[in-house]
Amino acid sequence: MSTFNRRTVLRGMLGGSAISVALPLLDCFLDSNGDALADGTPLPKTFVSWFQGLGFQPTFWEPKTVGANYTFGRELRALQPIQSKVNIVSGLKVFVDSHAANAHISGPQGCLQGGLEHPNLPTIDQIVADSIGTRTRYRSIEVSCDGSQQAFSRRSATAVNPGQPSPAALYADMFGGGFKDPNAAEFTPDPWTMARASVLSGVKDDRETYMKRVGASDRARLDEYFTALRSMENNLQVQLEKPAPMPSCSNPKGNSFETPQGLLVEEVRQTHRLFAQLLAHAMSCGQTNVASVNLAGSLSNMRRPGAQQTFHMYTHEEQLDPVLGYQKDVEWFSNQVAETLVEFVRAFESIKEGKGTLLDRSLILYSTDTGYSRTHSLENLPLIMIGNAGGAFKTGVHVKASGDSITRVGLTAMQALGVPVGSWGVESNNTSKTITEFLA
Repeated sequence: MSTFNRRTVLRGMLGGSAISVALPLLDCFLDSNGDALADGTPLPKTFVSWFQGLGFQPTFWEPKTVGANYTFGRELRALQPIQSKVNIVSGLKVFVDSHAANAHISGPQGCLQGGLEHPNLPTIDQIVADSIGTRTRYRSIEVSCDGSQQAFSRRSATAVNPGQPSPAALYADMFGGGFKDPNAAEFTPDPWTMARASVLSGVKDDRETYMKRVGASDRARLDEYFTALRSMENNLQVQLEKPAPMPSCSNPKGNSFETPQGLLVEEVRQTHRLFAQLLAHAMSCGQTNVASVNLAGSLSNMRRPGAQQTFHMYTHEEQLDPVLGYQKDVEWFSNQVAETLVEFVRAFESIKEGKGTLLDRSLILYSTDTGYSRTHSLENLPLIMIGNAGGAFKTGVHVKASGDSITRVGLTAMQALGVPVGSWGVESNNTSKTITEFLA
């Protein structure tokens, strides 16, 4: 460690395997203004595709006014504290052309691939990764918060990216040996060992040496970073601990210390919180610039405690309240989704970089599969973009684009991230029209 640069990592051993801890952006890596790398290179932009099925109830999520200073609809009120970072587009649709609309499938195809029934089309996260993800350890990271491996990410019809369902496994992969001998049998550090024996202990000597050689502001930032990593380890350890024995419970063969996962809303949200922390640190430390998050799939089967019906079942079976005009139980789930999205944003905001935060160079794209889940409508799908992509975006704006193709949002996002593309989409969903109200 005679010299420090953006690629400096702390190295050590844990459980017989080599481990490494990448470092966040420190002042010593930045220029005098704190908004570019020391050699003048702009800070890398990061992109997250954040997907949740079933959308929101029409007329109850859209702002009533356009432009700045809009007011959220009741189902998006949880986003109020971060409104200055949030752009909303309403009125967009997916054109089906001659294709049959496929419930819960056509929406993601339109939002993320630019058209229906064209299986070789890559998803937007992979198009972006081709541009900004080629020089990082992970070209992209895909995660799924509902215990499945579903991820809305693909390079082609045959190259579908599975979602990692386990925060513990992603943690072990991120902090395990970065270099793997191609001639050796694949080795993955045990997630249980990685959580029980802190990686910060494994790199103790390197860490102490490094702390002595940086300035006071960077020592304070590193202390915050290491504290956050320790907290994440503690959260994973709790998740991995074997529960106390119950005399009336039969003991299944074999033991698993995998992260307990389920479809109760709080279980999905807890898995999401761990992934949010991991992805934020991965991007802060230059491990990746692109990620795809699946909260609970297009057929969201999240459940409330004590209830048998799922979110999806409620959208079809719950009657509209005759006075309020909306589905009250569905709104409860929608509020949970909005709160979870805010938690993801907060994870990015919590990481300080120079004069700003990780969110300042990021763009988070919320998309969904339907404008109205009761009818599987492909009209007026809610699209939300959060963050200003390194200054490329104005934020805190609502645009109503009634009747336009949903691909306008993806095209705008790609151009803001520096992807060299002038149009996007196929058939009637093809567009060269960006949302200029957002572009700085």
